[in-house]
Amino acid sequence: MTEQDGVNSAYGPGFDMADLKSLDSDALKLAEMGYKQDLRRNYTVLSVLGVGFSLTNSWWGISAALITGYNSGGPVLIIYGIILLALISTCVGITLSELASAYPNAGGQYFWASELAPRKYANFASYLTGWFAWAGSIFTSASVALGTSAAAVGCWQLAHPDLTLPVLGQITLWTSLLSFFVILVTVPATAQTHQNAKFVFANFVNQTGWSQNGIGKSGSDPVRHRSELTGFEAFIVGLINTNWAFACLDCATHLSEEIHRPEKMIPVAILGTVAIGFVTSWTYSIALFFSMTNSDLGDTSTGVPLLALFYQALDSKAGAIVLEALVIATGIGCLIASHTWQSRLCWSFARDHGIPFSSFFAKVDRRLDVPIRAHAMSCIIVAIVGCLYLGAYTAFNSMVTACIVLLYISYSIPVTCLLIRGRNNIPHGPFWMGPIGFFSNIVLLMWACFTLIMYSFPPAKPVTAGNMNYVSAVYGILVLIIIADWFLRGRHHYRGQVQRHDEAAVIVGSGVHEKPTHEIH
Repeated sequence: MTEQDGVNSAYGPGFDMADLKSLDSDALKLAEMGYKQDLRRNYTVLSVLGVGFSLTNSWWGISAALITGYNSGGPVLIIYGIILLALISTCVGITLSELASAYPNAGGQYFWASELAPRKYANFASYLTGWFAWAGSIFTSASVALGTSAAAVGCWQLAHPDLTLPVLGQITLWTSLLSFFVILVTVPATAQTHQNAKFVFANFVNQTGWSQNGIGKSGSDPVRHRSELTGFEAFIVGLINTNWAFACLDCATHLSEEIHRPEKMIPVAILGTVAIGFVTSWTYSIALFFSMTNSDLGDTSTGVPLLALFYQALDSKAGAIVLEALVIATGIGCLIASHTWQSRLCWSFARDHGIPFSSFFAKVDRRLDVPIRAHAMSCIIVAIVGCLYLGAYTAFNSMVTACIVLLYISYSIPVTCLLIRGRNNIPHGPFWMGPIGFFSNIVLLMWACFTLIMYSFPPAKPVTAGNMNYVSAVYGILVLIIIADWFLRGRHHYRGQVQRHDEAAVIVGSGVHEKPTHEIH
């Protein structure tokens, strides 16, 4: 194979060797990984943070799935659950930031798995990670769409009781923060009465059927002890609400090829997302619970507990709808960010032949500078998955759970490979935390195992066909699809570690390391 043949294999026919010598420093690093610079680097760190936070959008996540957390623990679960998940998410963020700094690539976790796994298992580990990550993004987009549409329908229901049925990244960031601030100030200021601190910080509500009492109480009464245990289970099930509020932290990593100096900027975006998420969601939740007048949020004709809380505080349908409209506007920004994320993930996976018809979906629209085919295909799948909601309301909880757990699994595979290989046996990026990074890796792996088991429990008892948690069936179907595609197509065509390294070696040997003519400082 000639040098030009190797470059064509990695970059596509028609790419001339001379073009490689004109690449800037970011594109050169990408070339050394075996990839062509297909997307323009138009994002700034603020716009990447905007997309990342607009997707994670912690205070909106608390709003959209409020009933899940409230019924499983009330204010106690949400107030302290946010703190717990913020700490865990900081560890997740540190882990992802270290890997994104060392290997800045739009493939994110599936690319890291390919680089870090033993050569013999690298292709399958990367392939498996890519599928779990992409499936997680699909369920994320579906759950965000359902949460936003449910809020819109709830507003209509409140007003009509008889009804039974990159600049953009910055804009969505400011929309979210402005909406957060307006609600944070308006609700406590207009509420006619306020709850006391004991209600907000110590009131445990359980309407799941798992128990009748709270958690953490001491005593020797065996009946009481059983109640404590089941109360703990209710608390764990309710953590899905606060966990969803800190999900999708890998979003920024998939924009690595659209920002300059990604090895430095992506960690800023990831950890900035966690920090802003904690501050907004925690203060927001405290403000809401102090402003409640009726603790039974589930008893509402609109089916939207947050809207009921707004109505309680403002005693005005119009005012409640205006505040909920801000939540919906934020949700739309979240949905846009979600599709930006999943389209990049799908496109990057397709260019390595990770999905069927990869050559078609790996194309980037040059006019829009967007992987429009991957975006359209993912949107169609999201719409199909969303139809499950028509069959059962609990489908929403299953989608949220699948979103959380599948993404944690996709993070766990490259992290496991990293620890097996040795943290000091890879090239470190500018962001590297040493022992703190190792601790964060362990926390991520333990939490992933915990969520895989505990989040599979039904959300309420007694368990019926209507309230069953079907996420285990989702896992089973997904694994069958992955295994079938791997043996029928993937193992023959997937572009993994060996092929990519060989192609990158050809590129390096062709003189790419000569100083580029347009290097960016």
